[in-house]
Amino acid sequence: MPHVITEDCVSCGSCVDSCPNGAIIEGEDRYEITDDCVDCGACVDSCPVNAIKEN
Repeated sequence: MPHVITEDCVSCGSCVDSCPNGAIIEGEDRYEITDDCVDCGACVDSCPVNAIKEN
């Protein structure tokens, strides 16, 4: 899993919409990136609060 979604996530869903592999799912407190992530970076670019970081 090349990226992680930090506690700064506001659950806006931009990352989910931007992920071409459907690798982001709704978690208990915030969205989570699954092992289907191919490290394309689309989610990083779409996050308005910069909550997605490299693992």
